[in-house]
Amino acid sequence: MYNYHIHQQVHNVLQKHSIDKQKHDAFYARLLANTPAIDVLYKEIYGGQLNSAAEFDALMNTIVNAYIIRPGKLKEKDTKKLQQNGWFLSNQLTGMSLYVDRFSGDIKTLDTKLGYFENLGVNVLHLMPLFESPEGESDGGYAVSNFRKIDSRFGTLHHLEALQHHMEDEEMYLMIDIVLNHTSHQHEWAAKARAGDEHFQDYYYTYNDRTIPDEFDKAMPEVFPESSPGNFTWIPEMNKWVMTVFHDYQWDLNYSNPSVFIAMLDNILFYANLGVDILRIDAPAFIWKQAGTTCQNLPQAHALLRLIKQCVQVAAPGMALLGEAIVAPTAIMHYFGTGMFKAKECDFAYNATQMALQWDALATGNVKTMMNAQSILLQKPVGTSWITYTRCHDDIGLGYDDYMIEQAGYNAYEHRRFLKNYYSGNHASSDASGALFSFNPKTGDARISGTLASLCGLERAVFHNNEKAIDTSVRKILLMQAMSFFIGGLPMLFYGDEAGYTNDYSYLDDEGKSYDNRWMHRPIIDWNKNKKIDKEKTVEHRVFASTKNLINLRKKFEVFADHGNLTWMMPHNIHVAGFLRSGTEQQIFCVFNFSNTKAHLTWYAFKEKMPAVMELRDHWNNRDYTVGEDHEYLVIEPYSFCIIEVMK
Repeated sequence: MYNYHIHQQVHNVLQKHSIDKQKHDAFYARLLANTPAIDVLYKEIYGGQLNSAAEFDALMNTIVNAYIIRPGKLKEKDTKKLQQNGWFLSNQLTGMSLYVDRFSGDIKTLDTKLGYFENLGVNVLHLMPLFESPEGESDGGYAVSNFRKIDSRFGTLHHLEALQHHMEDEEMYLMIDIVLNHTSHQHEWAAKARAGDEHFQDYYYTYNDRTIPDEFDKAMPEVFPESSPGNFTWIPEMNKWVMTVFHDYQWDLNYSNPSVFIAMLDNILFYANLGVDILRIDAPAFIWKQAGTTCQNLPQAHALLRLIKQCVQVAAPGMALLGEAIVAPTAIMHYFGTGMFKAKECDFAYNATQMALQWDALATGNVKTMMNAQSILLQKPVGTSWITYTRCHDDIGLGYDDYMIEQAGYNAYEHRRFLKNYYSGNHASSDASGALFSFNPKTGDARISGTLASLCGLERAVFHNNEKAIDTSVRKILLMQAMSFFIGGLPMLFYGDEAGYTNDYSYLDDEGKSYDNRWMHRPIIDWNKNKKIDKEKTVEHRVFASTKNLINLRKKFEVFADHGNLTWMMPHNIHVAGFLRSGTEQQIFCVFNFSNTKAHLTWYAFKEKMPAVMELRDHWNNRDYTVGEDHEYLVIEPYSFCIIEVMK
């Protein structure tokens, strides 16, 4: 509906910045189309405040300024991406997440490693936090003291820009993090607040006494009960309590203050103008706080994310947004947007539920729990996508719903206890070498640390020089990776997994890391070890070459692009999960055996989806099949899988 006042406001801001509507017609169209939604969302959050109108003008100027200074090359790239109608859904994209210092030392050296990624087939690089954070109080880079200065350990902003230009020349895409929820206590804003500046004290949640903090604590859970209990820290220089949900050196930003939102949006658009293709928004579930609630996943947090999306869509429409919300399956769907904002909030979310359920299936050899979650996960809106993965920098949580476990015939509490024992190597049937992270003695809750290879048994197998166990562990690694590659979304490898890295225990010698066992699955890359990827029969070669083949196979078939084209096969074997990826010209069945014995899958399982199917081609195992009678079977080897195209 036409809104005269909005139209006039757009006209005024363009006139103020001397922007010719005809020369910048695409930007003008985006600004005119998106401003009504920006206005609605802004008023939903900040409409009742006295300075609301002035802050809205500041918001509009921030958006226009970002567009004005956006490099012409990036504007051209925006246009090309928009013409692709969902560039980030493509099956041609494969990512890798890495810590620059632990992978290559610094950004300049990483620039020389682009050939390594090209060899593997990776063309999206997620560089873990790069911006300045205090040594010893960095939380792996998530305690940012300067959002616009690269930490000297990694190099300079110039080095990052040079890397981005080189990646662009190689048709690679860059993904980095923005830490929205908090800053380091050494950030300029926090320093001014500590010095008594009330303007910047309002950038954070600060209180003179424990009255309001105590109200918050009644409903707020502790994120790190072992290493950082509580949600508030006393700051003697300021004579106030400050909210510190994660660690005492990370001060939570107060987004009920519109100045905070505009300042952080300006940082987001700064990253967009560096050439960032995917911006990973860290911990978005926490960005709005309200006493009497858990302060997670609140409606205002979603309104803020939608507002960010609308603003980015105007100034830098080629940058996709990833919401790092590791929450229950039903809650994660809200991060894609709901109602009139469906598919207009985050472009990506982590499919953490599927990741955890794959680990569940690997431990139990039973896919029932996994299948019980799929009706929810299939509700993801078309036009959005998952980040699919088996391992990331974080721990592995077991946060899927109790009913999914109970419908599989297990007791939920006992089942989770079994999984924790299994992956920490404390169960008789386990070959895993992991550890429990953030164990809460009150509830028994814990998450799991360990590399993909170590959790799949490779560490123990190599230690005992057991070739059969090594073969089994490699099968497990590839099974886990294959499902995350073909299930739909942008597959994101975690560095080291492509070469079978096991746990790195050197973190125990570092005081700044020894308290956090997640560092065991954040290895320091040994490039002499990585040379073994070219030496046949080594574990490194077997894992690397097979991972490369998986990537190439995914890129070969357009049907693996994420267009909501996945249908689960009906379960005919509790050990086997399978789905059909359908396109206009191709139909491919993907089936996965999570058990340690051969699995028999009736041919009828295929006919249920395609009654006339006769001939099949397994592209992974290089075999052709003629579909047999309903009482006959496809035999799938232990911890193996088939990628089967329908030929006729």
